[in-house]
Amino acid sequence: MTQARADAETDPAPVASPRGHGVGLGEAFWVWARIAALSFGGPAGQIAVMHRILVEEKRWIGETRFLHALNYCMLLPGPEAQQLAVYIGWLMHRTVGGLIAGILFVLPGAVAIMALSWIYAAFGNVGVVQGLFFGLKAAVLAVVLDAVIRIGKRALRNNAMIGIAAAAFLAIFAFDVPFPIIILTAGLIGFVGGRLGNPVFRVGGGHGKAGSSVVADADSLLGEESPLHARPSVAWSLRIGGIFLALWLGPVAVLALTLGWGDVYSEIAVFFSKMAVVTFGGAYAVLAYVAQQAVEHHGWLQPGEMLDGLGMAETTPGPLIMVTQFVGFMAAYRDAGSLPPLVAGTFGGLLTTWVTFVPCFLWIFLGAPFIEGLRGNVALGGALSAITAAVVGVILNLAIWFGLHVIFREVREVAFLGMSLDIPVPASVDPASLALTVLAALAIFRFKIGLIPTLGASALAGMLWFLAANGP
Repeated sequence: MTQARADAETDPAPVASPRGHGVGLGEAFWVWARIAALSFGGPAGQIAVMHRILVEEKRWIGETRFLHALNYCMLLPGPEAQQLAVYIGWLMHRTVGGLIAGILFVLPGAVAIMALSWIYAAFGNVGVVQGLFFGLKAAVLAVVLDAVIRIGKRALRNNAMIGIAAAAFLAIFAFDVPFPIIILTAGLIGFVGGRLGNPVFRVGGGHGKAGSSVVADADSLLGEESPLHARPSVAWSLRIGGIFLALWLGPVAVLALTLGWGDVYSEIAVFFSKMAVVTFGGAYAVLAYVAQQAVEHHGWLQPGEMLDGLGMAETTPGPLIMVTQFVGFMAAYRDAGSLPPLVAGTFGGLLTTWVTFVPCFLWIFLGAPFIEGLRGNVALGGALSAITAAVVGVILNLAIWFGLHVIFREVREVAFLGMSLDIPVPASVDPASLALTVLAALAIFRFKIGLIPTLGASALAGMLWFLAANGP
């Protein structure tokens, strides 16, 4: 065994000097910090930023390799953009590079959401702040509708994909089929179709082409070949898997054994740990699951409060799934026990973030070496195409669920013919919320105004409406 091979298998902490690609850890740190600061606009916007900087500007990796990494991340539970950052950071600088990329990607959003959660808990029912979040709800609904259309245009390129999306929507909207079953079924259909060579499953990357400039893998700094540390090793996989499983599930076990399974912190740790395993298909699909469970099953939030949290995540950098930190914060804040509520909420939010994102590193460090050997695999591409189509149906379900609770004050559940449907009460329509939603939709769809200006204007309109209706 050569020294290089031994180094690849043991993966000691690398030094900051440049490797074969010529990019040092110091330079990589600032590049990832820049990406983190610009990571607004949801997963599509974040992936576009990474593509522009890493593929087009820095030319670290080529177009094909970028999309292959994205394909794998789309198949994983959790936030695909953050996992893509970990994957590329790992490719460039091994484990420490993946840690730098992944931690920096979520750090700005984690700090911002925590600060906004404090403000919300302390002043959320006070005049201007309440109006601000009222306005954000309407804009977020328009943003989710935009996501349905935007992702749908990329994913639903033939009748088979449209059929998968429609079936996924009906399954989750009308029959309450668990989300993991929908995604696994779609993935299996796509895998078989791709393996059989059916052309309808040859759709390409889950987000389509991420940019206008094509950089061949051979012309990138990393090149076409996999680096030594990216070659699969069972010994390495067992070591890294054991370490990150302990980091992830160790705190969950400690909380459950010391506080009991019924304690709010144990419930938070267990719920979001399960979420990290079963929520496939990106941020919007995850939010559908979290919203239904946190609001309807656990009672941690009201439907409107979930939209408030999503508004925070939409207006801050980082993954949209960072809204889970707000959910954990409010759950612990309202069940603080002997702790001051804000302290309890802070711990609940940090605990949520820990069990949400630690598994993301596990999936990449454990699986990426094996996925590197599958570049160009048509069966994997077929599974991705089908899953992306199913996610469109799930996002449409999310948009309708949000819309019902934003525009109507009262929604009733009606069951018939094996279906369970949420039906709004027409008399409970909120005229101000409806008007703000229409204006936000016009801004996004008709006038092509950007995400941040639309959210900012909606928040301002909500504050002005609240002041006009209720006084300062």
